[in-house]
Amino acid sequence: MGTGLTIVVIAVVLALGFGLYRARTDGRFKSATPKVVEQRGDGASPVVEQRGAPATSGRRDHSTAPTAGAAWTAVLEALPEARLGERATLLQFSSAFCAPCRATRTILSDVADVVPGVVHLEVDAEHHLELVRALDVLRTPTTLILDATGAEATRASGAPRKEAVLSALDGIVEA
Repeated sequence: MGTGLTIVVIAVVLALGFGLYRARTDGRFKSATPKVVEQRGDGASPVVEQRGAPATSGRRDHSTAPTAGAAWTAVLEALPEARLGERATLLQFSSAFCAPCRATRTILSDVADVVPGVVHLEVDAEHHLELVRALDVLRTPTTLILDATGAEATRASGAPRKEAVLSALDGIVEA
């Protein structure tokens, strides 16, 4: 097999692998709970990584620890007119030329119409870059589900299915 053909085969295999990965992970909601990324020695404080906040090491500085509504506080700083839903808020980050963002807008609006106390709020990522950075949004569409206190409960990158949004809300919204 020639060098050119080998390169083509490798490129196709890598593209297929990436496509399968994206198909598997797009639109899936992931927990927003902090995770321990490193434990140093006996009795040492763990290194904790929390989405939307820098990782901390050693002893935690409780004066800078994220509060329950840290996500909503960041939203209010960028969008003072925004209103939190009574039970949950579907916070969507979109961009102007994003086709999946339009489909996501329709799905989230439908869910907000069906589930009482749930509000859909769409944010233009291009015009609110500080908020995008503060909440660690890496691509559009990204959907954050905030609970009644404004804390991030879960998030999905990519266009979620309506069933996935309703299922994620079931764990957040009390009956």
